[in-house]
Amino acid sequence: MNYDEYEHLLFERPSDGVLLITINRPEQYNAMNERLHIEAGRVWLDVAADDETRVAVVTGTGKAFCAGGEFEMVERQFGSFERSAEALQEATDIVYNMINCPKTIISAINGPAVGAGLAVALMADISIISSEAKLTDGHVKLGVAAGDHAAIVWPLLCGMAKARYYLLTGELIDGVEAERIGLVSKCVAPAEVVPTAIGIAERLAAGSQFAQRWTKRTLNHWIRDAGPIFDASLAYEILGFFGADAVEGLGAVRDRRQPRFPSAQAPTAR
Repeated sequence: MNYDEYEHLLFERPSDGVLLITINRPEQYNAMNERLHIEAGRVWLDVAADDETRVAVVTGTGKAFCAGGEFEMVERQFGSFERSAEALQEATDIVYNMINCPKTIISAINGPAVGAGLAVALMADISIISSEAKLTDGHVKLGVAAGDHAAIVWPLLCGMAKARYYLLTGELIDGVEAERIGLVSKCVAPAEVVPTAIGIAERLAAGSQFAQRWTKRTLNHWIRDAGPIFDASLAYEILGFFGADAVEGLGAVRDRRQPRFPSAQAPTAR
């Protein structure tokens, strides 16, 4: 398999059957532009077709896993039907291509993971997180609905009560708490994140591939059953980019201030 066409993903083979995929935009904390947003969905099709890979590990370069969508990409969605339609398809591809990839995917969450980056981190079959990493879905703070991945998988991972709390408040979650509530598989010391993920990948790569792949496929029917919930959440998120709240939310994040959402200043539509 030739991965040379990827611009923002690096590929290594640390051991037999294991592919290490590294999100590589360190100056932007690995935030996604349009190109990376496409690559983050497409890569799982190539992993599925790669005869040399039995298990994939995904992590980030430098201090972050992935800081979500970069401001400029978000801004280009405002009021643009064409760009919003593209973003909807790209986000859909990340979730469904990860679910449907027959091979085990392990995320090594080495630092902050937000928005679309968090989708990659939590849609993985096994998630290893640094005790110092911080997670947040962050959509509500931007003024749009929690789409991307949260509605399809958070209630299954950590239960409805915790999913409601963190998705409605946008509150940060550290690695220790993420493990405690069941949002991730395992929390380890920062220096151990990638080695732990690769160690698990090596064990799985030496195991029965039929057993693992059929187990993954079966378990993921729980997530597939929630597909209509995901589709609705993503549609509501995209709709939000046509409203004034998203413009104010992005401005507040950029200026590092509290937002004054227009919908909070006047009666909202029912």
